[in-house]
Amino acid sequence: MGKASKVTVKGQVLIPGDIRKRHHIEPGTEVRFVEYGDIICIAPVVADPVAAAWGMLPAGPSLADALLEERKRDKACE
Repeated sequence: MGKASKVTVKGQVLIPGDIRKRHHIEPGTEVRFVEYGDIICIAPVVADPVAAAWGMLPAGPSLADALLEERKRDKACE
């Protein structure tokens, strides 16, 4: 499961140290709150979201390549 923390009367929440270290959240780091229905996510704000997302997708077989191959087979059958 996940880690738990209590909200203070000021609405503050302590982010566990191991999570802060793993995600490089240091004092002064800006974070964003995103809601997905009843779920609230917290994520550090990055200066360049495109660069931060680089490499997140698996290097395995590309779905686009598979689709192109399928279309080539379909065209050959026409």
